Amino acid sequence: MNSIYKLAKSVLFRFTPEQAHHIILSNLDWATQLGAQKLVTRSFPENPIEIMGLRFPNCVGLAAGMDKDGEHVTAFGALGFGSVEIGTVTPKGQPGNPKPRLFRLIPDEAIINRMGFNNVGAIQVAKNLQSARAFRNRGGILGINIGKNKVTPNSEALSDYKKCMDRLYTSGDYIAINISSPNTPNLRDLQADAELDKLLLGIAEHRQRLADENDGKIVPIAVKIAPDLSDDGVKHALDIIVKHGMNGVICTNTTISREPVEHSPLAKETGGLSGKPLMARSTEVTRMASEHLQGALPIIASGGIMSAQDAVEKMEAGASIVQLYTGFIYKGPELIADCSEAIAQWRDQHGR
Repeated sequence: MNSIYKLAKSVLFRFTPEQAHHIILSNLDWATQLGAQKLVTRSFPENPIEIMGLRFPNCVGLAAGMDKDGEHVTAFGALGFGSVEIGTVTPKGQPGNPKPRLFRLIPDEAIINRMGFNNVGAIQVAKNLQSARAFRNRGGILGINIGKNKVTPNSEALSDYKKCMDRLYTSGDYIAINISSPNTPNLRDLQADAELDKLLLGIAEHRQRLADENDGKIVPIAVKIAPDLSDDGVKHALDIIVKHGMNGVICTNTTISREPVEHSPLAKETGGLSGKPLMARSTEVTRMASEHLQGALPIIASGGIMSAQDAVEKMEAGASIVQLYTGFIYKGPELIADCSEAIAQWRDQHGR
């Protein structure tokens, strides 16, 4: 780990996780404008890949949850991320769940969060994303992760996703449908066969209407699934995702399982577990998805990447690109370069 980031982390970890997050985001923009990111990371060659009809400059992206309101996309891009997925964004702004709602399991290199889709709402996010133009002009790919408001019942969930699409359809390069966060009551029920079929049919039809209104522009849509689905549940969900013409699948969101960290005094905290303990199951879902899809859709692999070798393991399991979140917090920006270089070498060796 970069010694400067190691020192910075030792200071930041003295604050609560949410305080540290705020400190980082409050200072990220000016720091990257001054070129200070060069102290904690390094430049590396492009290693472009085309998926979902989009050219990603490298195979390492930032997962949703870090930049919930889309205020810091260009700064994260300056750290080396080839893609940045913001959100989760809901139609109306909401404060999220009561604090404390974010916990570090340091010996396990893990985080438990029950943030609850705290964000400023789709209208304001659309305005914030105007600052992402510099990142996109350099070839960076912007994803917008959308979900439903907490107070919206599942029977009306489609309306919330459509409202987000209305506000954000032309603001990014792809849309991610979040139906797998454990921190919005009953949200994961939308992954069940009948519910998912109804939801994605409505989303597909609405996308076509929006495309007709925007000179035929079809914005790719990826669907983010949970690692806690049964194997059959994963396969059924994938079949429905393909059926309705979605363009990618994100494997996976956080897990509600505590088996890998049952020894931890924080294991009883509710919320989604991310980081190293998620790696095995998330990669298993990625491999299963790859074998089931047989190339029908690209897979974005997110969950537990803490090293360059972990990133390569995701690629070996069938991923097209990977996303970082908890590993980025524990290991620092240098992990972006490490993963990108390792994946580039692996792709070269395997002719990918």
